[in-house]
Amino acid sequence: MRYLFALLLTVSCAAHASPFQGDAKAGQKLFNELKCNSCHINMYGGDGSAIFTRPNSKVHNPAQLISQIGRCGGNVDKDFSTQEEQNIAAYLNRYYNFK
Repeated sequence: MRYLFALLLTVSCAAHASPFQGDAKAGQKLFNELKCNSCHINMYGGDGSAIFTRPNSKVHNPAQLISQIGRCGGNVDKDFSTQEEQNIAAYLNRYYNFK
């Protein structure tokens, strides 16, 4: 019985670990295919990840991240589907750690 309770608790916590209903691996693949970091590198140098961790970030919650992903789609001439936005957000959440 304890084992079952622990298993259910673990699954429940894992399901709520991210506010995004996406696949981070699929998001990473799309992020790389579209060369999203090329713009970030031009703006912030290095590997481009400083755009996510800068002090004056425009993104402070999950809704703002989804919105920003939509705007960035214009930079790569891509109209993201809702699922693609969720996938990219799930991938980028490694920087933001939204719960």
